[in-house]
Amino acid sequence: MPRPPPTTTSSSWSDPLVRASAFTAALAVLLAVPVPAAVSQAPLLPTPHAVSQSAPHVALLAAAGAPTDVCTIDDPRAIELSGLVATTTGYVVINDSQFDPDDMRVFFLNRQCEVTRSVRYPTPARDPEDLAVAPDGAVWVADTGDNVTNETRRSTIALWRLPPQGGSPVIHRLTYPDGAHDAEALLFGGDGNPVVITKELDGRAGLYAPAQPLRARTSAGVPLTRVGEFTPAAPAGSLFDTMITGAATPPDRRRVVLRTYTAAYEWDVPNGDVVTAVTNGTPRVTQLPDEPQGEAIAYTPDGKAFLTVSDKRGPTTMRRYAPAAEAAPSGAGAPSLPGSASPGLPAGSAPSSTPVWYGVAGALVALLIAGAGLLGLRGRRRRRAGRGRQRLA
Repeated sequence: MPRPPPTTTSSSWSDPLVRASAFTAALAVLLAVPVPAAVSQAPLLPTPHAVSQSAPHVALLAAAGAPTDVCTIDDPRAIELSGLVATTTGYVVINDSQFDPDDMRVFFLNRQCEVTRSVRYPTPARDPEDLAVAPDGAVWVADTGDNVTNETRRSTIALWRLPPQGGSPVIHRLTYPDGAHDAEALLFGGDGNPVVITKELDGRAGLYAPAQPLRARTSAGVPLTRVGEFTPAAPAGSLFDTMITGAATPPDRRRVVLRTYTAAYEWDVPNGDVVTAVTNGTPRVTQLPDEPQGEAIAYTPDGKAFLTVSDKRGPTTMRRYAPAAEAAPSGAGAPSLPGSASPGLPAGSAPSSTPVWYGVAGALVALLIAGAGLLGLRGRRRRRAGRGRQRLA
């Protein structure tokens, strides 16, 4: 006979699947509860490995500034937006991972966030994740997403170039030297070479650049080389504050920003060298609070502010943030080795309340699940012993 569906009675609680579902629901509830101000302002203990191995510097922390709403993108075609650039006449956005590949397009918006036109990919894109503008004015799409949940990891990634004079995007394939990666950020330095930044679960984002000149429409792919890495500060160990989800440079290319789901890290760029800036510079940290699935970031055309949109199904609001102003915390410039006190943060500060709460909730739920597992194991042993006694009888 088919097994009847479990209920929420005490007898079904012994079922490990029921317990797992219940604790998963508990986690969702915990993550949805806002953090009281007193909690978000509490001092944090140092967290090991919160600073880039390649650039052990003290990050400069900014207080959370209230963003301003720019406009709302409510066109039903322009949903799940993962990339953004701003132009003098409006904005360009992309969406990612649609069920129908024809729904993945490049959308051009006016200043009111209304779609004025869209551009299809000449062949199906796989997972477009970011937009960047090259020094020649061409807009590039980073078709570089590759989640670990995919059944088949991709052997090449792609950069699509939209010619400044118009026309269909042109594909340029690339290959990693060390296996597949999920990547959601793309940059162009002053030399015109692209830099792909990976999104890693351990927070150690890799920076990759082509080892050879790009070639259009090649099936084999131009090889990439790893040119550096960056690890965002994460005082509570939250995945939401350690994974890089977007990048941008202003028109003058004197700065560069990488974002996570909860914060933006900005550096000054010497001589257009974005890799040296990210791997050896000291970032200014701007909080990006209350952004559901925040992935896209861009500079305004004048370079004075950040613009962001979220990767969500329904209408999404474009927001404007003032970047953090440079400060001079005590001890700035002195190396802060991984695992040292308060890596990347002034003492008693937190970049946002979100990572703190996620870290506490995650630890609590992990303990609950571990306890449930032990109880389940003991319960199974008792049931097996009971069945053994019945057989002996």
